Amino acid sequence: MKKFELNINQAHFGLFAMAIIGVLLLFGCGNQTNPYTSGDSGALSSDVASKVYVAPGEHDEFYAFMSGGFSGQIAVHGLPSGRLFKVIPVFSVDGEKGYGFNEETKPLLETSHGFVPWDDSHHPELSQTNGETDGRWIFINGNNTPRIARVDLSVFETAQIIEIPNSGGNHSSPFTTENTEYVVAGTRFGVPYPQKDVPISSYAENFKGMLTYVSVTDEGYMDIAFQILLPAYDYDLAHSGKGNSHGWTFFTTYNTEEASTLMEVTASQNDKDYIAAVNWKKAEEYIKAGNFQEVPAKWANNVYDEHTHMATSTMNDKVKVLIPSECPGLVYFLPTPKSPHGVDVDPTGEYIVGNGKLSADLTVHSFTKMLKAIENKSYETEVAGVPVLKFDEVVAGVVQEAGLGPLHTEFDAKGNAYTSFFISSEVVKWKVGSWEVLDRAPSYYSIGHLMIPGGDSKKPQGKYLVAMNKITKDRYLPTGPELCHSAQLYDISGDKMQLLLDFPTMGEPHYAQGISADRIKPRQKKFYPIEENKHPFRAMGEKDSRVEREGNVVHVYMTTIRSHFAPDNIEGIKVGDKVYFHVTNLEQDWDVPHGFSIMGANNAELLIMGGQTETLLWEPKSEGVIPFYCTDFCSALHQEMQGYVRVSPRGSNIALSWSLGEDEAVQ
Repeated sequence: MKKFELNINQAHFGLFAMAIIGVLLLFGCGNQTNPYTSGDSGALSSDVASKVYVAPGEHDEFYAFMSGGFSGQIAVHGLPSGRLFKVIPVFSVDGEKGYGFNEETKPLLETSHGFVPWDDSHHPELSQTNGETDGRWIFINGNNTPRIARVDLSVFETAQIIEIPNSGGNHSSPFTTENTEYVVAGTRFGVPYPQKDVPISSYAENFKGMLTYVSVTDEGYMDIAFQILLPAYDYDLAHSGKGNSHGWTFFTTYNTEEASTLMEVTASQNDKDYIAAVNWKKAEEYIKAGNFQEVPAKWANNVYDEHTHMATSTMNDKVKVLIPSECPGLVYFLPTPKSPHGVDVDPTGEYIVGNGKLSADLTVHSFTKMLKAIENKSYETEVAGVPVLKFDEVVAGVVQEAGLGPLHTEFDAKGNAYTSFFISSEVVKWKVGSWEVLDRAPSYYSIGHLMIPGGDSKKPQGKYLVAMNKITKDRYLPTGPELCHSAQLYDISGDKMQLLLDFPTMGEPHYAQGISADRIKPRQKKFYPIEENKHPFRAMGEKDSRVEREGNVVHVYMTTIRSHFAPDNIEGIKVGDKVYFHVTNLEQDWDVPHGFSIMGANNAELLIMGGQTETLLWEPKSEGVIPFYCTDFCSALHQEMQGYVRVSPRGSNIALSWSLGEDEAVQ
């Protein structure tokens, strides 16, 4: 055991000691020099301030996509300014945009458990081509109800959500392969397989861990290609190989003890856990040969159609499962100290970094050595049909005494790596190959993940590093019992890291992805061409505006354009009707959305982009004349953009009629 490696055989004492060390580092030597009061080197010096200043009318150089954690969303920031541009609703309903409230997006949140309007989103992941971020899509995982979402970056809207069956907590997800052939999903919690009523004490006997490979077509459509059944470890994070290691994915595991209670103690006994190395090209061969089990599994696949502007939900009932004992060469375990969190692959694809949370060292495996060990069958043992490779045969090197609580490593384009250390509250820069520590920068408060634009790709874009902090007391103005979370921006263009900026974040950012703006800006859709609108309830112009009744169901075909609705006055609606307002925005100009809201609706507003159609369901419960209006400022006459609905008693004989300005139509 290395000199500074934590010994958890006395688990309670070890964890208590870690906490004490963390406090000492946090409030003692960990806070070395305050960058805000240190003169020319401080974040408020003119030199540093100029590095983050983006003049009025100018654009940031990079996009940063940050997970919202328990908000279930993605936040879009600019770098280097740190400004928040947009919150993309993904797994949680959003009243601002009507997401999950309007009839078109409700199907995106359907699952095998029914409509689930929330999730815990941890890891955004950009699509890649030839190992480089390409700006087409960003994927993100839902951790609570296992799901993966794909966001279309031409519109910054959720395009698809797929549910992951046979999983309990979708944490090591949704990391892409080199050409976005797949995104992956590893279960955080072992669960009974198949799911059934069994004693929790039968964990080792009845529980399993599942890894899922979700295929992605050139158009972005996701589908479950196959699953791999493994022991009931906790699968924490993942990254796929690149270059020579393309075709493999590496998943960290902890709880190789297969504990099911008092986890912070009982799941910290083993000196080494594993990195699971999965040969997904070999998996494709087994699938093609039919060497799999097709098992019952209920899961939803929800897709938004940009032409109909509607989402549909399809429920599926089976998946293909590969069993390692029946598929030699599919999976290998690489022993890694100690409860590893992140697993990261350097830009060459040769080195696989295991970030052991309870180790002061960073263990780096060699892909070349791994292949040689496999060829020589250098196995320590075998677990559930998975060979465990000999530790000394696969290790490339160790970054010794780098810090306490390593979590995540990313890379620049100069052969350097950067690792976040939660306990010692710092970012450590080290040299890939020599394993030499080059620099340290305090984060002042407990850092979780970090991000370098393209830092997990073959060609990192470097320049900046973003640290995402978990605990940020005293950093900002107080906001009651809960304080905002924090990100910090570092300049990594020189030999020494330089802290430039603090900025608050939305929710709890676990992870982030960055990309240069020039890879996204040219792809922006400015509006939806009205002639391509295939929504079944569209109105292609005011001449198509009308109101139709089918029993107690009323369809309002409404248009909106600066600065009026058509129709704007409607009579003949009755208490108990189901009224569907299908609102088409006729604008064909950039950044002219319109809103629609009516009093008494039990959902939210609509926010309709140019050329788009969206639907709000309203069920009037009492008689009266009810106003509706535009909620999104659109012109100088925005306040005049309104109308009325007359609601008459149930069973009344008031004729259905509507106003199109000067013309009156009656049905």
